[in-house]
Amino acid sequence: MATKTLKLKPFQWQGKDKSGNRSEGRIEAENLSMAKAQLRKQGITPTKVSAERSIGFLSKKNKKISALDIAIFTRQVATMMKAGVPLLQGLDIVANGVEKDKLREVIQKIRSDVNSGTDLSTALRGFPLYFDDLFCNLVQAGEQSGALETMLERIASYKEKTESLKGKIKKAMTYPAAVVVVGIVVSAILLVKVVPQFQDIFKSFGADLPAFTLLVIGLSEFAQKWWYVALGAMLAGGYFLVRLKRRSRKFAEAIDRAVLKIPVLGPILHKAAIARFARTLSTTFAAGVPLVSALDSAAGASGNVVYRNAIIQIRNGVSTGQSLQNAVNMTGVFPNMTVQMIAIGEEAGSLELMLDKIASFYEEEVDNAVDNLSSLLEPLIMAILGVLVGGLVIAMYLPIFQLGQVV
Repeated sequence: MATKTLKLKPFQWQGKDKSGNRSEGRIEAENLSMAKAQLRKQGITPTKVSAERSIGFLSKKNKKISALDIAIFTRQVATMMKAGVPLLQGLDIVANGVEKDKLREVIQKIRSDVNSGTDLSTALRGFPLYFDDLFCNLVQAGEQSGALETMLERIASYKEKTESLKGKIKKAMTYPAAVVVVGIVVSAILLVKVVPQFQDIFKSFGADLPAFTLLVIGLSEFAQKWWYVALGAMLAGGYFLVRLKRRSRKFAEAIDRAVLKIPVLGPILHKAAIARFARTLSTTFAAGVPLVSALDSAAGASGNVVYRNAIIQIRNGVSTGQSLQNAVNMTGVFPNMTVQMIAIGEEAGSLELMLDKIASFYEEEVDNAVDNLSSLLEPLIMAILGVLVGGLVIAMYLPIFQLGQVV
């Protein structure tokens, strides 16, 4: 007969510790009595214990654990261990300090597994949604080498830089998308609300309207009658494209190749992919991971199908005895500067350092490119808004201009 899992509830408490000092915190228990009993076992005399209340989607329980949360968690544990705090105590401190209930539960489960004799890397593998193979493999390498705190610090730096790079890419892609969306929304408002007002005026003219004006009036009538169909079609189309990209490898490759060719944005994505490749390879290689396995990790973290295929090609070349420089050069994807710096690193026996320099260089390039993106896109933005909004305005005033010429 299966045992019934007890559902724990969160409680907020206030009380005094053994020294008589006032303290407060949060605890999970089956009910109020069990919560008070747990506090007494911990040497705390509770003065107030109450159930924690949450409000719908605003509840912290509903907040998802992000990659940035994992980076912060890793940095905090690394800092604790560097300061001489034992791992179990460090996990306790970090768990008590996090705001998201879900993350606290994950850390507490990891702490429980480690306390029962499980390696940290094995405990982390129990949560593959938050700790991928690369993360767990690096932690395992740190445990085996006896330098776990150093490895955690290196992982934290890697995660922070990776998330910073992702943030910059999102910023680069969001800006032009936001401008296009604003242009479409403004045009839709003009078609639905403004054009009909002009249409009533045109009926009193008793003259033929220009073809351009008739086209806009036709669009306006369509928008008024079928706007919900058009909106639904756009949302359904976007959803379908996202699903198709996830399920079809060929379609995903086509999209990734097309994105890399977009003016202004394409070069930024190229540099970001190179930075990711170099940063991942540098971190794993420095951890003592064999080059072929490190390339596997770099392929998984590339973020673009084109570069993932290129890195897999590099891995296959290296596994057959080819030098890393020649394998990278054979892909035809990486710039000559990257190839030459890798060659220098191989010859000097400082490949890890050279890869780190490559990553830092391209991360800075991405940073500068994103900062300059607004000025680079300004002419394009003006053209889009001019065509969408200005075209509608001109179409509405053309009949008035013609009427003035006739008079």
